[in-house]
Amino acid sequence: MTVVNNGADNGCLGVSAAQSFEKHNREQKGNAFCDLHYLENYGDDEYDEEDDSDWEPINHLVIKKWFCGNCTMPNFDDVCHCDFCGEHKESVIFDHELSEYTFGDGNWNSINAESLQRFHGSSYKSCVAMGFDERMLLHCEVEMKSHPHPERPDRLKAIAANLAAAGIFPGKCILIPAREINPEELHKVNSDHIEAVQQSSSLLSSYFTPDTYANQHSALAARIAAGLCADLAILILSGKTNNGFALVRPPGHHAGIRQAMGFCLHNNAAVAALAAQTAGAKKVLIVDWDVHHGNGTQEIFDGNKSVLYVSLHRHENGRFYPGTGAATEVGVMDGKGFSVNIPWSRGGVGDNDYIFAFQHIVLPIASEFAPDITIISAGFDAARGDPLGCCDVTPAGYAQMTHMLCSLSQGKLLVILEGGYNLRSISSSATAVVKVLLGENPGYDMSNVKPSEAGLETVLQVLKIQLKFWPILGTNFEALRAEWKLVVLNRMKYRKRRRFLVGPIWWRWGAKRLIYEVLYGQQRRRLRLRLRLRRHSKRIVLARNGQSEHPTSPQKEIFGRNSKPYVD
Repeated sequence: MTVVNNGADNGCLGVSAAQSFEKHNREQKGNAFCDLHYLENYGDDEYDEEDDSDWEPINHLVIKKWFCGNCTMPNFDDVCHCDFCGEHKESVIFDHELSEYTFGDGNWNSINAESLQRFHGSSYKSCVAMGFDERMLLHCEVEMKSHPHPERPDRLKAIAANLAAAGIFPGKCILIPAREINPEELHKVNSDHIEAVQQSSSLLSSYFTPDTYANQHSALAARIAAGLCADLAILILSGKTNNGFALVRPPGHHAGIRQAMGFCLHNNAAVAALAAQTAGAKKVLIVDWDVHHGNGTQEIFDGNKSVLYVSLHRHENGRFYPGTGAATEVGVMDGKGFSVNIPWSRGGVGDNDYIFAFQHIVLPIASEFAPDITIISAGFDAARGDPLGCCDVTPAGYAQMTHMLCSLSQGKLLVILEGGYNLRSISSSATAVVKVLLGENPGYDMSNVKPSEAGLETVLQVLKIQLKFWPILGTNFEALRAEWKLVVLNRMKYRKRRRFLVGPIWWRWGAKRLIYEVLYGQQRRRLRLRLRLRRHSKRIVLARNGQSEHPTSPQKEIFGRNSKPYVD
């Protein structure tokens, strides 16, 4: 854990400490997944004091930028709309009156007291149990950097404001009382780094990894988040409510046994799963649709056959953060077959691919597993417009996936917020999910669910691997394998048509000769080589049969003047 400042220093950071931290920051630049997009597209434009010298001009060229309040992406000062998400420079994200009086001025206490009074009443099965506490907003990055951190308190504010605008929060939700998770519960999950997280409470600012920050309130926020998730799971299993939504941060699915990482401190989904088992659940299903693989959750339950972990995420052969979650990672020892990874091979994956995977992999395996409770690690960073996920899932897609999971475990469903960094996308997606929890039908047109070729290939690959553990997948595997053969056949036909497409030959000598070379030059060279090889093969066959391609030409013209034809 990197210490930035100690509270005993009255908020002052020594010069040597500041220089050493900046040096460490430069060395670590790019190691965190939130930095990858910035460095790739914008470069490192920070001013390096160590490169300064007396002969350089005093005034350096300063490029003015502004950061989008919706997605945090940088933009040049001369544009009014964000180049990434299209948000206006001066737009107001929290446009509902709830955001004006709920957070930070003490009026939250009256709303909280009213909801708690309803919670202790006898009837609230028609409501969604909501886990939220204002103290989780205190977890924020203290150190000012070149760009805002995407995991920020505004994420919870945006979701709460959107739920209020839809008339859901707090009217149709029951806020459960918040409590801090106790150390005994945490030791069952994150045993090796609990003490490190707790020590951050005595520091003004600290870092577990270059992208995972903490301040003096972060340990408390993480304990409250984990406590809310545990209590929601217990409440759902008790039958007092059918489902719940944990509006919590910091997120948790990257936090494993040994380390806090990827913005995550304690693994909230794992805490909820173990709390559910303590309350009587024999089997727990965790579905993780965050765009990043939940390496922490998989690590915790890798050898546990009572918890089925299913993750849909970008993988790109390990090039996408955190690099884990290949289809071949199926669990270890008794837990083999109880880790199901669906790794997308590219970005831009949308509703159809996700729902297609749900139809052919997630639901068949989950139905066979027959869980007592279903937990969703609901990261909304695969949503359209997210700066880190760069995928294309819509609120309607998230609503349909939630609706499909409601058919499991007698409707006992707990949704836990994970990632998601576009405020518009995360708030609309979360609202769509809560509406489904309230019983609303998403109305998704399932007749048009057709996967992309890359999506079909990924699903087929996962089916082939998981078939040995879940024989129920056999029918789907055979059907999709036949469909994939048609895809391959169409590819071959397309390539065959393209093989002889060499363009107008007169372009080679006119003004369009460069265009001709770019578009058709390589294809024409391949065609000439293919024809030459075909001619040569024909000559060899004729030579082996003692014949000649031309009656007047001797066989030695094929093999060379001093060569003889090959004879078996």
